[in-house]
Amino acid sequence: MRRPKVLAAAAAGTLALSLLSACGGGDDDGEGTSTKVSNDAIGKIHNPSDRRGGTLKMATSSDIDSIDPGDMYYAWANNFARLYSRMLLTYPAKPGAEGWKPVPDLAESLGQPSDDNKTWTYKLKKGLKYEDGREITAKDIKYAVARTFDRGVLRNGPSYFSQLLDADGYKGPYKDKNLDHFKGVTTPDDYTVVFHLKEPFAEFNELVTFSGQTAPVPQDKDKGERYGLHPVSSGPYKWEKDYQPGKGGVLVRNDQWDQSTDPNRKQLPDRIELIAGMNADELDNQLLSGQIHVDLPGTGVQDNARKAILTDPEKRKNADNPPGGFSWYNPINTKLIPLECRKAMVWAANRDAMWRAYGGDVGGELSTSIMPPSVEGRQKGVDHYTKAEKGYTGNVEEAKKALQACGKPNGFETKMVYRSDRPKEKAVAEALQQSLGRVGIKLTLQGYPASTYTNDQFGSPSFVEKNGIGLGTYGWHADWPTGYGYLQAITDKDAIVESGNANPGLFDNAEVNKIWDEVVKINDPNKRNELYNKVDDIYRREAAVIPNVYAKSLLYRPPTLTNVFFHEGYGMYNYSTLGLSG
Repeated sequence: MRRPKVLAAAAAGTLALSLLSACGGGDDDGEGTSTKVSNDAIGKIHNPSDRRGGTLKMATSSDIDSIDPGDMYYAWANNFARLYSRMLLTYPAKPGAEGWKPVPDLAESLGQPSDDNKTWTYKLKKGLKYEDGREITAKDIKYAVARTFDRGVLRNGPSYFSQLLDADGYKGPYKDKNLDHFKGVTTPDDYTVVFHLKEPFAEFNELVTFSGQTAPVPQDKDKGERYGLHPVSSGPYKWEKDYQPGKGGVLVRNDQWDQSTDPNRKQLPDRIELIAGMNADELDNQLLSGQIHVDLPGTGVQDNARKAILTDPEKRKNADNPPGGFSWYNPINTKLIPLECRKAMVWAANRDAMWRAYGGDVGGELSTSIMPPSVEGRQKGVDHYTKAEKGYTGNVEEAKKALQACGKPNGFETKMVYRSDRPKEKAVAEALQQSLGRVGIKLTLQGYPASTYTNDQFGSPSFVEKNGIGLGTYGWHADWPTGYGYLQAITDKDAIVESGNANPGLFDNAEVNKIWDEVVKINDPNKRNELYNKVDDIYRREAAVIPNVYAKSLLYRPPTLTNVFFHEGYGMYNYSTLGLSG
């Protein structure tokens, strides 16, 4: 998220808008395309089969943030990791709303709370094994959680455990190898894991479910950052060799995995190939031809493939267009840009062009709140300094008034970043460059790979400060479907970390911070929802963000792919049960 020279940038932005105007929405966009696809893999399993064999090929235009289940945050990475990792709890491999309800995985049942939700106990199933035949024990779960306290080694994953567990002062097992010093988790025996929280938290089972951070790690096999090249498998597949960053790796069958203990995974293909670094358009071309079976990021095809699908009745039969559960938006650096100047940016933003950058009606619905409709208790919200309307191109006069109030009547310069391997985000950045340029706000654009963007660039506060980054493209899917699971990581000062930071606008609001401190003590979900919606409103009222769209994804599944369904917990197809028909 940065920018080049102003005149060249403005010309590029004008070109982008002229191109975007052809990407319209509605049932017909004037080019003979229709938004009507089969949606046969939404709400039900498409092409069910137990056929074994074949090589499943999955690809991404960038790279996975890490294959270490404890060191990943992208939704697709957590979805993919279920092929070789099991956790205490997981999402069931089911279509529809059932897919977003926690179920036991390594644990016998959901966690049992005590001490007014401050203590949570999980009992492990006995006899579960790693790929080398060793039994998985409670100590391995404790060690996996302990690792997450060292952000210098595990830079990418969520930081909930270090925020919520009663383990103040603990620095992680790489600095203190004596696991007895980690008091946040205790293991009374080989099959019991007990979490000790600082404060009550009624949503702890949901927290445990969403990520891979309770995937067991044997301490003697951990190599720190290098563990992310070859994690030990507890799932149906294992890594054949070390993962090659930027290139990919291969999964093969794990003969120590027991299907009878695991209803949420299958072991159908002989091999699974992850191909990294493929050009986005080439990936789409191979997906449509059946050479690639899965586009791993799960956010939908690019513009050329979108047109190819929507103009071909046969291809439309193999496509789905579900609400993805993601909200795409643009955080503004609240430390760098004053409130009135931020308001000017939101007023000037061309919402119609930003919406069209994601594909119009096929790409999503113009958003009002930051939380998408899939979040429990979410309210629609009211527009602040913008309008969520098709055809709305911004309000230049209000933007100029805000600039006057900011003391920058002639505008200002700042930098904007985006994920360079995501053409839709580049188009959004160019649309903002052009529309903000109308009021003298000059954006210099810079793209970075998705694999490093949320860790080392926009997700690194020191990088943001050093490079004077004013805003960027971003998107978020609920860690779990409540306001806490959606908003806390992106709006709480305490969630700001040096790497893998999900609050890149560095939003630090005293009223919001107090809500996050207090809401964990409230047992009534309706009262919690009131506060979550209040946070959403304050976030937008403070002009800390330019809203964009509630995402819809145009997904394509080759006819040879079996057991395909859209998983609401991940916002994409479920990866743990896929197979091939031939």
